[in-house]
Amino acid sequence: MKCDFCDSKATVFLTQLIEGKMKKVCLCEDCAKERGVTDPTGFSLADVLLGGTAPTAAAPLPVVPKGGSGGGRACPNCGFTLEDLRRVRRFGCSECYTTFREEVGQMVRGMHKGTVHSGKVPAGLMAKQVLDQRLEELRARLDQAILSESYEEAAGIRDEIRNLQASQQT
Repeated sequence: MKCDFCDSKATVFLTQLIEGKMKKVCLCEDCAKERGVTDPTGFSLADVLLGGTAPTAAAPLPVVPKGGSGGGRACPNCGFTLEDLRRVRRFGCSECYTTFREEVGQMVRGMHKGTVHSGKVPAGLMAKQVLDQRLEELRARLDQAILSESYEEAAGIRDEIRNLQASQQT
């Protein structure tokens, strides 16, 4: 297979789904290095693929300089700025997560329903989890009642635990 930018043999193959369509870019080793594929701060496959055509050699992909390019707050570790993050749409290093925590939180809230993923639980499992949680709570109360020598309260809690366990078995 040939490189999309020159006639050399392609050794780097990149695939991405954009708007439900699979786009593929084939690059030789030299074109991959030239376009920053090996530099995580300088390559965005979406930039290559949006519009469905690969850029020409006259219009290579934008590469972000190591020291950062924009003004404003910068990552103390790599020098990446908020402007770089917005343009390149990826971080310069792991410290960027901490440095731009507030801004990233706002971006995520804008893209999703929140910043915490709670997942999905099968219907029957949720009821079992609620029941198990209630049993744990009652057992803790039973232990407290026994320690405080409230035997009448402990007997009531014990009976409630038995009823819940019986309903769980049926």
